[in-house]
Amino acid sequence: MDWLTVTFPVSGVQTALWLPPLVAFAISFLTSMVGISGAFLLLPFQMSVLHYTTPSVSATNLVFNLVAIPGGVYRYRREGRMVWALTAVLAVGTLPGIAIGYFLRVHYLPDPQTFKLFVAAVLLYIAWRVFAEFLPGKKPAAASANRNLHTDPAGATAAIRTLHVSPARVTFEYQGARYSFSVPGMLSLALLVGIVGGIYGIGGGAIIAPLCITVFRLPVYTVAGAALAATLLTSVVGVLFYSLLPAPADLPTRPDWALGALFGLGGIAGMYLGARLQKYVPQSALKLLVGGFMSLLAVRYVVSAIQEITG
Repeated sequence: MDWLTVTFPVSGVQTALWLPPLVAFAISFLTSMVGISGAFLLLPFQMSVLHYTTPSVSATNLVFNLVAIPGGVYRYRREGRMVWALTAVLAVGTLPGIAIGYFLRVHYLPDPQTFKLFVAAVLLYIAWRVFAEFLPGKKPAAASANRNLHTDPAGATAAIRTLHVSPARVTFEYQGARYSFSVPGMLSLALLVGIVGGIYGIGGGAIIAPLCITVFRLPVYTVAGAALAATLLTSVVGVLFYSLLPAPADLPTRPDWALGALFGLGGIAGMYLGARLQKYVPQSALKLLVGGFMSLLAVRYVVSAIQEITG
């Protein structure tokens, strides 16, 4: 039906109106359960299926985050499952990283094959950390701390209670178990993730959420909302950078707002529904979902880098 096919003037993408929101809904529904916006999967879709390959695609990906993420954050906040101290630390760490990432993207990495391979190696390591917990004979880390994390509706809706916040450490309670993380450690990690997120237009949540789970041993149920909220804040800054800061001549960096908003319409519905149903999914299944997403993203980067190197 030609009347449903449109051409977006900024990106030059020609597609059916129903395709971007449908794809974004399906991706966001799954990824929002583990604190990932889904932008990292939309990026290869835009590049490979819609043939949108300029640096502007990273900015358009961030526009998707702006529209889609509030639905998931609202749901987590409504249920009291937001660790606001974690959100603040992640945002403070990733914001300068986004700025550095933008500078590297437009000036040094318009076609970054080597960097993609490096990121792929990091992601594969994260995936291994997740999957190793499920190997035969391997006792899950922090199993005793997670003993209260069940998936029945009454227990899963318990609110998160912050117990202690200081420049050194944050401690909170969820379903009768206490968890904590180092503030300097989380800030350092968030800075590195922000750089990667700024380069590829993924907001950082696709990497920071799995690291919170594997490195800091925080339960998925408490990480997802904070990771999405931090991704939303950093995406705002990322869009401003790509829209307002100078870039090399003839290098498109400004977002396609119409295309990004169309993706976002599907994303906001998918994220709200994913956040609502997350509490009914066992944590082991959510961790496997994280590992699967990391593996998928790593393979995508490796294949992309090889294709660019071989021409």
